[in-house]
Amino acid sequence: MSISLRWFSIAASVLAAFMLVSGVKAEDKEWVSLFDGKTMDGWEKIGNEDSVWEVNDGAICGSGPASMLVCTKGPYKNFRYRAEIKINDKGNSGLYFRTTRKPGFSDGYEAQIDSTHTDPIRTGSIYGMCHVYKRLVEPDTWFTYDLEVRDDVWRGKNITRIKVTVDGNELFEYLDFGLTFQEGHFAFQQHDPGSKVCIRKVEVMELP
Repeated sequence: MSISLRWFSIAASVLAAFMLVSGVKAEDKEWVSLFDGKTMDGWEKIGNEDSVWEVNDGAICGSGPASMLVCTKGPYKNFRYRAEIKINDKGNSGLYFRTTRKPGFSDGYEAQIDSTHTDPIRTGSIYGMCHVYKRLVEPDTWFTYDLEVRDDVWRGKNITRIKVTVDGNELFEYLDFGLTFQEGHFAFQQHDPGSKVCIRKVEVMELP
């Protein structure tokens, strides 16, 4: 190997290593926490006044009558969004994104949270769009929801891509040709008095 080729090879290796390390650090810095683990700062209840959202043991927990808990930060358009979630036996909830600042149950995309509720549409579903009927997580068990949402062009058509991952297992990428919701806030649903949902480690990474 010539000296110039050897130096080129060394330089390329160093550059690749630097880019790898830099990329990891950049990604780490881009994740933004939306819940401090202690208070309800940055979140607002919308709906029935008797519905309860409170912090217990480092998690936000919802119970009581129907309501929504909305993140006051935003709006967001293209992003990765993840949270650790637990739903009780026969409970029902939803992780909303691109929703309005004062949402009802049909405002925005909803990633279903449901292990054993009478509604057969289970965790991992985009409600009303792409449904999962298999139980992927057990009730009263923490799991991780990870969503990647971004507008794109596919075969000359404008779409919104929604990639759904549960506990590290990528389930599907749904292509919304209707561009149903353009941008908005994050929210969690308190579905009914028999449901109790808990959320922790809520984070977002904005994408170009």
